[in-house]
Amino acid sequence: MREELNQGLIDFLKASPTPFHATRSLAQRLEAAGYVRLDEREAWRVESGGRYYITRNDSSLIAVKLGKRSVLEGGLRLVGAHTDSPCLRVKPNPELHKQGFWQLGVEVYGGALLAPWFDRDLSLAGRVTYRAAGMVESQLIDFQTPIAVIPNLAIHLNRDANQGWPINAQTELPPILAQLAAGETRDFRDLLAEQLTLEHGVVADAVLDFELSLYDTQSAAVIGLGSDFIAGARLDNLLSCYAGLQALLAAEADESCVLVCTDHEEVGSCSACGADGPMLEQVLRRLLPEGDAFVRIVQRSLLVSADNAHGVHPNYADKHDGNHGPKLNAGPVIKVNSNQRYATNSETAGFFRHLCLENEVPVQSFVTRSDMGCGSTIGPITASQLGIRTVDIGLPTFAMHSIRELAGSHDLAHLVKVLTAFYSSHDLP
Repeated sequence: MREELNQGLIDFLKASPTPFHATRSLAQRLEAAGYVRLDEREAWRVESGGRYYITRNDSSLIAVKLGKRSVLEGGLRLVGAHTDSPCLRVKPNPELHKQGFWQLGVEVYGGALLAPWFDRDLSLAGRVTYRAAGMVESQLIDFQTPIAVIPNLAIHLNRDANQGWPINAQTELPPILAQLAAGETRDFRDLLAEQLTLEHGVVADAVLDFELSLYDTQSAAVIGLGSDFIAGARLDNLLSCYAGLQALLAAEADESCVLVCTDHEEVGSCSACGADGPMLEQVLRRLLPEGDAFVRIVQRSLLVSADNAHGVHPNYADKHDGNHGPKLNAGPVIKVNSNQRYATNSETAGFFRHLCLENEVPVQSFVTRSDMGCGSTIGPITASQLGIRTVDIGLPTFAMHSIRELAGSHDLAHLVKVLTAFYSSHDLP
C-alpha cells in the first residue's frame, strides 16, 4: 500500500503544476469514483448518500460525501488543505529583450525560497483567457517540456555567492526562454496562442490575459539509500490534498464527510476562493438545513487542517524546541501555538491523538521555539469563519517552500490511514 500511495502522489504532483491543474486532477479522480459536479450558478438537488464536488475559480475544490447518518446527529468530518505553492508567476506584460536573449518578467508568489530556482529546467503552466469567434473562453495549458532557465552568475563574478548574497527578485529572477537574432523581438501572447492550438486545437483571435507559473520539470521521486524519502515540488501542500482525497474515497458511507482544497493560502487566503473567503460557508449553507440547525451541525463537526510541518533538520536542529522536533517517517504532527497561529486545542488534539493510537499510527507534536515566529494555516481562518472546532496537523518535511521539498516515504500512508479513520469515525468529541 505504501508504494502504491507514493507512486499515486508522484503521478498527482506531475499532473498538478499549478492550482488550476491540481483542482482539475482532483475533480477527475472524484468523477472516476462517482462524484457529481455541482454548478454554483445552478439550483442544486442533493440526496442522502450522494457524492458531490464543487469548484470555484478553477483553483479551489470542495468534495462532499453525504452519509447515511443524519448530520444533525453526527455532524460533519472535514479535512482542509490548500492547492497553491510558492512559485514564480509571469507578469502581464512580461517581454524582456536584453543582450540578445528573450526573458520574462516574473513576480514571486508566496514566501518562496529563491536560491533553488536557479539552474533548474523550468516549464510553464496555468490558465489562459482568450477570444475566439467572438466568445471569451479560458483553457489550462502546460508546456511540459523545459522552455526556460534562470542561470546563476558564475562564482568568479560573484565571490560573495556563498556568503548569503541577497537575491533581487526584480533583476535576478527573469528566466531566459530563447536567444534572438540581432534586432529580433518576440511576443509572449503569440507563444500562448500557439500553445492553445497545440494543446486544444483552439485558434484564438486574441490572447486576452493569463495566470501562468513557472515550475521545475524534474519529476518527484522516492529517493535515499533505503528509499526513505519523497522529493518533489509542491509537497506543501498537494501532499495533504492527495492524502485527504485518498482518505475520502476509502471512508465508510455512514458519516458525512467534506474535503476542502482552497487556493491562495500562501498569500493569506483572502480571496473569493480562499479559506478567508465565503466559499466553504456558502457551500455548506446550500447543502445543510438553515438557521438553528446549521449552527447545531457546525458545533457537532470537526475540521482537520492538514498542512506540512517542519521536520527537525540534522544540520539545523537548534531551529527547533528541544522537546518538539518532529522526525520524518515518524507519523503526522499535531501543531500547537498558544497565540492561535494554529487552531488546535486540548480537546481536538486529544481526539486526533486518540485516533492515531486506535489505528496504530505514530503521532508527534510541534511547537515553535519561543524566540521564533510561527507560521499559520487555513485552520485558524476556517475556525474563525465557521466557528468549527479544529486541529492543525501535517507531515514533517524539509526545505518547505523550496522548488523541491523532502518528506518521509512512510508518512503518506500514516496520514491516509488516520484521515480515513477520521472520516469513518462514529463519535466526535
